[in-house]
Amino acid sequence: MTNNGYKVVNIGIKQPITEIIKAAREHKADAVGMSGLLVKSTVIMKDNLEEMRAQGLDVPVLLGGAALTRKFVEEDCLAAYGGSGVAYARDAFDGLDLMAKVAEGSFDTFVQARAKAPKSGNSKRIGQPTADVSSTLRPVDWDEVNLRRAELHRDVPPPVPPFWGAKVIENVPLQNLAGFLNETMLYQFHWGYRKQGKSIDEFKAWASKELKPIALDMLKRCAKENILQAQGVYGYWKAASDGDAVVVFDQDGTTELTRFAFPRQARDGGLCIADFFRPVSDPQRDVIALQVVTMGQQASDVARQWFEANKYQDYLYLHGLSVEMAEAMAEYVHKRIRAELGFAAGDAADMDKLLKQNYQGSRYSFGYPACPNVEDQKQLLSLLGADRVGITLSDEFQLEPEQSTSAIVCLHPQAKYFTV
Repeated sequence: MTNNGYKVVNIGIKQPITEIIKAAREHKADAVGMSGLLVKSTVIMKDNLEEMRAQGLDVPVLLGGAALTRKFVEEDCLAAYGGSGVAYARDAFDGLDLMAKVAEGSFDTFVQARAKAPKSGNSKRIGQPTADVSSTLRPVDWDEVNLRRAELHRDVPPPVPPFWGAKVIENVPLQNLAGFLNETMLYQFHWGYRKQGKSIDEFKAWASKELKPIALDMLKRCAKENILQAQGVYGYWKAASDGDAVVVFDQDGTTELTRFAFPRQARDGGLCIADFFRPVSDPQRDVIALQVVTMGQQASDVARQWFEANKYQDYLYLHGLSVEMAEAMAEYVHKRIRAELGFAAGDAADMDKLLKQNYQGSRYSFGYPACPNVEDQKQLLSLLGADRVGITLSDEFQLEPEQSTSAIVCLHPQAKYFTV
């Protein structure tokens, strides 16, 4: 935008909404832009828009980033903000088009017209299957839920973990993670390359020739200069369901350590993560696995240095790669969990299929629809002792360093992704 004549005030990442509002007023901003890289950040983005509205800030808002979709922006975000409107920018060129509309005074008219247009395309992150649910709240039929839970756990014995509590994984070689890299997410969502009329197979063939060498070179540089430092903590605890909550116990199976509350789909037979655990009344305890991984603070520091040095292309490549390598590390640790529990043999041999959850169990990250409470990362990190690998939480309950991801792991064979 600077190259096209706009004055841009960049106040940096992870800014609280008070600072965004303060800067917008101080600089008399004609528009505000926010980017959501991680799915968890979309939760905060909606809260930000509601607070902007409450504080009377009424300027056009441009939203973008890999975690966002046009549908989310033009429905959820527009409803949260109102005012001069919110628009979705898929990339920088969309952003330029939208700023031109701000400058000519047609932004609001454009937003209203686009909001009424039919939505098309996939509105979810690749690899995140969804189930259609009603948005209408209704009472839970606990007799039906308890009967279904009994059926779910009939003849499904809890796995036997190799240890209880948490274990640290340090200095995982990057070449061990490269095979888990989601290249589609990296090339299209983070690096911004489009198919441009190519079929999926044609794009994959082109990307393998043109983009994969860039990724491999960047990985070699990251290994040589120690930019990406793959670490994590994972472990096993006894667990049980109590209503729509999952209770985590000490090794004795009776001392409660913490509990996680989850929402339930508002429809007949609606799912909740707690359904995949035996009820607390069952004398036999289930097992829950917890994990958190990071690429380390150095990844964020170097990316910031490259950005400040105007090395924008290197910054783009490193930033996208570091985020997807954190996801690759999460897949690596999850596969280790399945191997230790004895059911990794059922994993899909094809990596594309594996990344689409073709394995037993499911990994749920906080901030996703079925597991929305990002605040619950606090007790997860505490149980894991995540500070041992330098992972902490911001005031907004976001993981720091930025290139980190946490999850609870359900081990039941029928545990899959779903939306609420």
